[in-house]
Amino acid sequence: MLTLMLWAAATTVTAVDAERAFSRDAQRTGQWAAFRAYADPDAVIFTPQAVWARDFLKSRMDLKATTRWSTNTSYVSCDGEMAVNTGPWQNAGGGQAGFFTTVWEQEKGRWHWISHGRHTLTKPLAARATPIVRKGSCRGRAPGPPLMAPPTTKKGPGGIAPDDFGRGYSADRTLGWDWTVGPRGVRHFRAFLWTGSRYELALEQTIGGE
Repeated sequence: MLTLMLWAAATTVTAVDAERAFSRDAQRTGQWAAFRAYADPDAVIFTPQAVWARDFLKSRMDLKATTRWSTNTSYVSCDGEMAVNTGPWQNAGGGQAGFFTTVWEQEKGRWHWISHGRHTLTKPLAARATPIVRKGSCRGRAPGPPLMAPPTTKKGPGGIAPDDFGRGYSADRTLGWDWTVGPRGVRHFRAFLWTGSRYELALEQTIGGE
């Protein structure tokens, strides 16, 4: 079954397809099995503090998922190799709902997630039948998005310790993202798209701390 999941990850065309397959496989084979199958080796998950997904997932039992999620908006680099997806999630019984944000990267034809976080809302968000896809411009020369500078302390596996800070951008620099997590688990996430002449703050979320 894991082989089939990896095959699905390898044959999806867009990050929206990858998210759809990710959610579908969570229903079929277990939520944590799907998380492991689609994760980058240095992926980060928020609990609400940021932790390495490889450490968080290794002790999770592969129970059948009760949560479904789908993309409402996908922010994609010009070259199509990186994306930030966000949209609604809801438990099967409707007891809990909210929104998620996943950062995806495609490497050698296979999509894997770099970071994944969720937030609970008092009312569920409506899912879009057709997600909105916003793509970075292929015009001009993108110099690099205005991402937060890394902190000078607290190094961890793969670089900066995940409980503080993360950032990245596509190879063509038309999509960039960064996040910070405070001591009480308040997370701030941003995504930037290149317009052809400047960077636009396409997505900004503050999660927690209500």
